[in-house]
Amino acid sequence: MDTTILEDIGLTNAEIKVYLALLELGTATAGPIIDKSGLQSSVVHMTLNKLLDKGMISFIKEGKRNHYQASNPKHIISYINEKRERFEELLPELLLKQQTAPKKPEVITFRTVKGVKELLHELLESEGKEHNTFGSTKESLMLGESWWISYHKKRSLKGIKAKLLFNESLREWKPEKKYTKCQVKYTQKGFEPLTETIIRGDKVGIILWTKIPLGILIHHKLLAESYEKFFEMMWNTP
Repeated sequence: MDTTILEDIGLTNAEIKVYLALLELGTATAGPIIDKSGLQSSVVHMTLNKLLDKGMISFIKEGKRNHYQASNPKHIISYINEKRERFEELLPELLLKQQTAPKKPEVITFRTVKGVKELLHELLESEGKEHNTFGSTKESLMLGESWWISYHKKRSLKGIKAKLLFNESLREWKPEKKYTKCQVKYTQKGFEPLTETIIRGDKVGIILWTKIPLGILIHHKLLAESYEKFFEMMWNTP
């Protein structure tokens, strides 16, 4: 089971193990949970208290022993919505602090799959009505096929058109059938660089699709215009 989404919503590795153990056990005291999760006794007891605070488990007391039970997984949605509501209350203050900063950085670096996803969301929120890409390779699917489909759906809903110049290795994935408001072309078979470049408005995103991906986001109008001209030259090359 891929539990990374549970990490993304803020659960620790121990919390995930204890919660999943309880889902399988049904109702259990701390002992079976320790055996099932493979965690140390002190870690399990501390984690149970954290999960109780988050409303993800409950317990009944029988004698001197607590019998724990996992909450319905559907309740996790309520937990996420509560965090979202609290964040939305804080968002105006965060945006105000960003706007009052003396100077915005022109170059930001990102690392790991999560970091690259953040870079791509930054590009999604940029100004401009075109999303142009060149150099995307099959390694980019490490973000997840469903994630890319969702990302380009959001792009399309924003009215942003896309020209996607993909490496030959992505042809079999048939992105032109999965994305809307886009044109797709492929490079010829042969050498495939692991570097993808995305131009959106006055920003350029460069992603290195290595085992641990790296990303660079450059906010520079003249540079973006230069990359845009280079992209159009490649796009129009027969």
